[in-house]
Amino acid sequence: MTRVLVTNDDGVDSPGIRALAGVAADAGLDVVVAAPSWDSSGASASLTAVQDDGRVVVEERRYDELPNVPVVAVEGAPAFISRAGLRGAFGDPPDVVLSGINVGANTGGAVLHSGTVGAVLTAATQGCRGLAVSLDIGGPLHWETAAAFAARVLPWLLDAPPATAINLNVPNLPEDEVAGLERAHLSSTGTVQATVTELGKGYVKLSYTEGDGESEPGSDSALLAKGFACVTPLVAPCEARDVDTTGLVAAGR
Repeated sequence: MTRVLVTNDDGVDSPGIRALAGVAADAGLDVVVAAPSWDSSGASASLTAVQDDGRVVVEERRYDELPNVPVVAVEGAPAFISRAGLRGAFGDPPDVVLSGINVGANTGGAVLHSGTVGAVLTAATQGCRGLAVSLDIGGPLHWETAAAFAARVLPWLLDAPPATAINLNVPNLPEDEVAGLERAHLSSTGTVQATVTELGKGYVKLSYTEGDGESEPGSDSALLAKGFACVTPLVAPCEARDVDTTGLVAAGR
């Protein structure tokens, strides 16, 4: 039976992770939930964790609606949990890592900072398939819509090559109002951008604004704004083979 680790960066008590775990359980997969004890949004692929005498702190939890799914709250970042899970920390190592459902879209270059995406890319570096799922914000959150689209993507992912990593963004709409499911490229900015608004002695103040990725045809930000759910295959960090370093190497001799 396919083994699935479900994690997130919003914390083990988020309704989004319960919905995603339900998708995996409904598919008849062998599911374990291991997620941060606290909100770890923006953790990227950090491997930080709280240790007590060299031992990472964990606590067993329970989801009443999923009584047969083990749930573990971990004092660690999502990528740490993903990596630990692949080493057997929460039972048999998973074949698939599902991460989310995140509160807010993860689009464009901003995925670099996402703990939701970081867990999946960490799994991919170890040859494990992964799916990051995010739900756009605005009004009451339609978790059921994001779960429905995750359920559509999951069978494809199970048959995909090892190390496949997919980023799924879903508009915050009733399922029957979603325009469809499309492949998208990463927008150049992402949904949220940070700007320095004030510098003072001993402090820096930032503000966060919407990026302009919605103007890029075919981008994840643009399709999401038009009401489409969109998928973007991602590649874990790799060598930039097309960069010519001949002069650099020669200068160092």
